[in-house]
Amino acid sequence: MKISFTRRAAAAFALALCSLAASSVSPALAQSRRTPPQEPQKKNSRPDETKQTQQPAEQTAEPVPPDAIKSDEVVKVSSNIVQIEAVVINKKTKQIMTGLKQQNFQVFEDGVQKDVTNFSTPDAPITVAVVLEFSKIGQFQAYYGNNGDRYGMGEMLDPTFMFLRSVLQTREDYVSVVAYDMRPTPLTDFTNDPSALNRVMRLLSTNRPVFNEAVLYKALNFVLMGGRADSVVLENSEKRMQDYGGMVDITGRRKAIFLVTTGLDTSMDTNLDKTRKVIQNAGIPIYIIGTGEMFFKKYGDDADPMDGIAGPMRFGRMSMLQARNTLRVFAEESGGMYFPITFSTELPSALQTINALMRNQYSLAYSTGERRDGKRHKIVVKVDIDGDGKPEEKDFTVQARQYYNSPKEGEATKK
Repeated sequence: MKISFTRRAAAAFALALCSLAASSVSPALAQSRRTPPQEPQKKNSRPDETKQTQQPAEQTAEPVPPDAIKSDEVVKVSSNIVQIEAVVINKKTKQIMTGLKQQNFQVFEDGVQKDVTNFSTPDAPITVAVVLEFSKIGQFQAYYGNNGDRYGMGEMLDPTFMFLRSVLQTREDYVSVVAYDMRPTPLTDFTNDPSALNRVMRLLSTNRPVFNEAVLYKALNFVLMGGRADSVVLENSEKRMQDYGGMVDITGRRKAIFLVTTGLDTSMDTNLDKTRKVIQNAGIPIYIIGTGEMFFKKYGDDADPMDGIAGPMRFGRMSMLQARNTLRVFAEESGGMYFPITFSTELPSALQTINALMRNQYSLAYSTGERRDGKRHKIVVKVDIDGDGKPEEKDFTVQARQYYNSPKEGEATKK
């Protein structure tokens, strides 16, 4: 049965999952599920119980389709607080350093040291958005790169499923899953219920992609900044569409994005530069599993330099190279990490590293005051392990966001 993650996704998946939704849930899991907030609150602001932003009452007119909305291209930044997720790594041993305190960190903006105003240790709960490319482009490359494994979806689904089985480690951790093809579709809202993630995995494993589009940039904009999209598939909502708050709206928690993608993008109305600025300003680490590597190694040299007209094979060698470079940039500038996976045997090690990095993020913040110069500022985080006031740059590296784009005077901002 083929089902699309598109405009009719909520209705189609509701029919496909009636038996799953009606299945029993153990009392322990039922107690762990969050009670949905009443409208007009945005759906996925749930992990932050202190943030109760009221939205205008819903209009009775037919909503504008998500792919026509331009708000996901607006570069929105915090008015005066810059949030940083940082991981400290020993350069020689590659060991992640734990047990650090606020006084062990130094934050510099354009070479000027800033006072750290907020600090939380890796003990704080984490909120993760899982973003999965569910397109025929990824399926095609995985299928021919891996000799026809599971209709080509094994390379896309295996890392997703392995991550979902391990992501919830405490009742305070939350995860949401968003799949994208021609536009992003939320499969489950933020939840700490393992049974909800099991239903997501069953849903994905019994369906196949049907579209040759993959709007990576729009999906990242949507997850980070929010927008309007199909209602959450597994909630079987009667409403076709719903407003969603982005990850930047969630406060008081450590945050991360886990992305499984080829890196190819077919967006016509969302460009790379604006997406980079959104990622830079969000300050949320993006940990990326890059797929299609075996396909590229097998067929990349024989592919045309430039793109073709249509179909999953329309991407030329230059686009595939650019996709890999783009993923590397997204990971580095956000403070995350990029893992191009060629063989399935590489996956367990990559996921183990990602899990360790996520679980050992220190959250820092500093104030920019009332500055509004519209410029990009370089951020550097250093660590002083022994507390002598001198950072140990030769022995330790700090993995953190690299930039902050200050708003211009009079420009709208978003906390």
